[in-house]
Amino acid sequence: MVFEPKMLDYELSPYTGLTRESWLEAADYMLTGVFKNIKTMEDPVVMPRKEIEITYPHYYSSPELQEAERKAEMFEGLTRSFFIAAPLIKNKPDLNICGYKLSEYYKKQVLRACTKEDSNYVGTYDDLQKITNYKEPHRVFQQTVETCALVIGLRISDEQIWNTYTKEEKDIIAEFLTNFAHANTVPQNWRLFNMLDMAFLHMEGYPIDEDIMMDHAQAILNFYAGEGWYRDGHCFDYYSCWAFNLYAPIWNQWYGYEKMPDIAAKFEANSNKLMESYIDFFDRDGFTNMWGRSNIYRNAATSAFVANFFLKNHTADAGCARRICSGSLLQFLTREDFLCDGIPSLGFYGQFSPLVQGYSCAESPFWLGKAFLCLDLPEEHPFWTAKENNGTWEILKRNEVKETVLNGPALCFTNHEANGETILRTGKIVKNTGDLHAMWNYSKLCYNTKFPWEATPGVSDIHEGKVEAQQYVLEDILAGKLMRANVTLWNGSRDDVLYRRQFFDYNLQEETMWIQAINLADFPVEHGIMRVDKHRLFRRPVTFTLGAYGFPDNGTEVIEKSNGKAKAIILKGKDFTGCEKQLAMTIYDGWQDLKLMYSTGTNPDSYKSIVVYAEASFTKQYGGHEPYVMISQVLTKESLEDFSEKELFPIQSIRYEDMIGNGVYGDTTIVLKNGTVKTINFEEMEAQLML
Repeated sequence: MVFEPKMLDYELSPYTGLTRESWLEAADYMLTGVFKNIKTMEDPVVMPRKEIEITYPHYYSSPELQEAERKAEMFEGLTRSFFIAAPLIKNKPDLNICGYKLSEYYKKQVLRACTKEDSNYVGTYDDLQKITNYKEPHRVFQQTVETCALVIGLRISDEQIWNTYTKEEKDIIAEFLTNFAHANTVPQNWRLFNMLDMAFLHMEGYPIDEDIMMDHAQAILNFYAGEGWYRDGHCFDYYSCWAFNLYAPIWNQWYGYEKMPDIAAKFEANSNKLMESYIDFFDRDGFTNMWGRSNIYRNAATSAFVANFFLKNHTADAGCARRICSGSLLQFLTREDFLCDGIPSLGFYGQFSPLVQGYSCAESPFWLGKAFLCLDLPEEHPFWTAKENNGTWEILKRNEVKETVLNGPALCFTNHEANGETILRTGKIVKNTGDLHAMWNYSKLCYNTKFPWEATPGVSDIHEGKVEAQQYVLEDILAGKLMRANVTLWNGSRDDVLYRRQFFDYNLQEETMWIQAINLADFPVEHGIMRVDKHRLFRRPVTFTLGAYGFPDNGTEVIEKSNGKAKAIILKGKDFTGCEKQLAMTIYDGWQDLKLMYSTGTNPDSYKSIVVYAEASFTKQYGGHEPYVMISQVLTKESLEDFSEKELFPIQSIRYEDMIGNGVYGDTTIVLKNGTVKTINFEEMEAQLML
């Protein structure tokens, strides 16, 4: 059953109809699914498990580790569902769901999780080290992550839960938290978990090590890359938004403004900087893009908007922030496949194993509960009283494209008025060779809010792996080896053209790491992105393929068209929800053919899918008269109205500066039929390639 809000107000919220009461209904809806799976008041929040090969508790772990993972799963279920339960308890203290009084259940289970000898005890850091026999002295445990969720929930529901504990009970919980707060952690966003644990303890009068707090805080600041984004490890993804830009404002409230005002001021400035462009990261419907790891957390990406309002001097547009938060909430809660056994599936929409990481369990998707922290804002707050507005989408002219380029985190996103979609192009990516999962999450050439990324498609062993959606795949014919672009260097935008470079099978341990590469140059058109890429091949013969987005195949019409040397394939059909979809891929110079790849189980929206892909072979040892530049475009929209000939074949002329006429050196000039002229020059890239 999908979420159907009863309290709607289209005068206040003209885009979604959702109000504060609607969000309370959504929280009730989410927790009803949880408590339908809890048999007694004594049972922990351990949910039915559909996926067992990837997620933990891992069947292949040692008995000692399985015990630690079992405890982690109990704690994860408790604290992540508490993200939703705590604000609901605060607003409706006497609420019962499925016969359970929420405040009583969470009060009991929190104390049990922290109490030694209790069957639901999840263990301190020291206890977990004992379980593993101290085999890894610097090992960290999932419980550290969840302690942060716990203290946020306790702070929100302090009147209903925390303040109703006895002094002795508070001491038990504080001792449990203290052990994790001051223990080993991971040198990335995890430092924030320790910081909030210590901040909570400090607020409640318990001693903390302020030197450790300072070390964590300065380290978090050093991850800042500019434009509101933090680098998490060596990646940029939503952890910058649902971790750094959520926890840092909360830390400011609890500790920073009072004890470390200089650092707090920087965290505040960084959050406000993010707000300048983050509204354009979402599409016209407020949809969240499927990109980066942990996408089972879904609309948790909107929690950065909520957190900005926790700051003393916040700058977020309240009406636009709520519109995006509500739009993304509806993106997921209104889909039939969103829940599995009453809880969010391990996928982006329905169950989708290619998306899932081994650090997740059945309860992990409740990280999306961070979006519900907006219910901690009082009903008179502007977040709830401002009229919804759609930001950029209200001011874009017909068929206009707005492009945002952020060099710090290497993100370029375009808002396309013609189809209402937002397309993300990324850089500064390093992944291990052969790590397909990481490349799906980070190395796609484009990420589209309405066409979520497709895993490696294929219908037989013969074709498996030779095509990827929105990625190049290179096949070394002599070596019989498939190579994928696992490293992307960022060059930024020049004259409204984005430049990047990708290396295939880049490996620092091999001297051949730099041999096969491709220079990327792309720019937006009304319904999509046009590519004018130039290969940097050394070993030949090779075959290149380039896929479009994965297309949901629920009965698809396939149309082929040509215009001179150019060729296009158009797909028309519907997605899982019945929404009309259309995709077109056009090829020009450098490509020899367009083909279709049919697949099953590789698309997060539909069990069956199709990938249109371009193909070319390069046979000569060195360039000769073979083309260097490879020109293509992908267009999409949510209707079956035909693309015009001008949209399908928009190029008036292609001019190469070199005498051979294949893009071997110098400028490549693309003249579009609408009068736009784009000049691409790859020789200017070398001085400013960034990682």
